[in-house]
Amino acid sequence: MNLITRAILFTLFAILVHSPAAADEYDKTRKIFMDAGISQMFKTAYGYALFPTIGKAGFVIGGAYGEGRVYERGAYIGDTSMAQATIGFQLGAAGYSQVVFFEDKRAFDNFTSGSFEFGAEAQATVLTAAAGASANTSGSSSTASGGMNNAVIGSSGYYKGMATFAVTKGGLMYEASIGGQKFDFTSR
Repeated sequence: MNLITRAILFTLFAILVHSPAAADEYDKTRKIFMDAGISQMFKTAYGYALFPTIGKAGFVIGGAYGEGRVYERGAYIGDTSMAQATIGFQLGAAGYSQVVFFEDKRAFDNFTSGSFEFGAEAQATVLTAAAGASANTSGSSSTASGGMNNAVIGSSGYYKGMATFAVTKGGLMYEASIGGQKFDFTSR
């Protein structure tokens, strides 16, 4: 394994290990998103999946992984994990938080049916106070960004009953790649 690959894997491991997902971590992550201007979505969505930390790394081939919780009408009902594979120009490692809102019961049931995938056409709106970050499952380009308050959001809205938002936690990742996200759900 070459030195760059080892450095990327070490950074990804460090992001995941130093980001505990205790109950208060979920509350803090939810508050970050609410303060970023999407609090109304928590009130109106049928449900949501919340990921306090997703770590991603890449060098030509990349990946991301994170664990989260699923909420139906505000009640915690199960756990989820997200895995992403990408290929294309990419170099670095980064960490971010993500929330996926479900507009209605149909979208929620689709996600919680066991195993769900976002194709390359699904996009995440990035919430960040620092310039230079954008993301979607069809490719992204981001620079170090730690601003989580006073964030601005781009277009928000549901796509096939789901809306995804992300907040960059830190790291440095340059990426122009294609891939998709796969989610697994386990009820409580």
